[in-house]
Amino acid sequence: MTQVSNQNAGQGGAQKTEDRALRRRIIGTVVSDKRNKTITVVWERSVRNARYGKIQKRHTRLHVHDEKEEANVGDVVEVMATRPISKTKNWRLVRIVRPAHGGVAAGAAAPVK
Repeated sequence: MTQVSNQNAGQGGAQKTEDRALRRRIIGTVVSDKRNKTITVVWERSVRNARYGKIQKRHTRLHVHDEKEEANVGDVVEVMATRPISKTKNWRLVRIVRPAHGGVAAGAAAPVK
């Protein structure tokens, strides 16, 4: 008979970080941030056609929970699968991999003398 240890019993159901590492993670690009605490991320990948061998692009739109509303359109972000938060949201924001404009305002140029 095996013994099960319950180390997180007094932590309100908090899970270990090792358990979260097993969840699916995807890197994609933010295409919309107009909703409250929700962003839309496009995940693009290349797949080979089984019969003809041609490389084709596939994309999937994911609705992602952004609690702090820190992601903007054009950012490259990492998202993680989670429990269903709403009818269409099953992903949450982990981190921003690369900001949209690299920290520089769009259209900003060096002053000309």
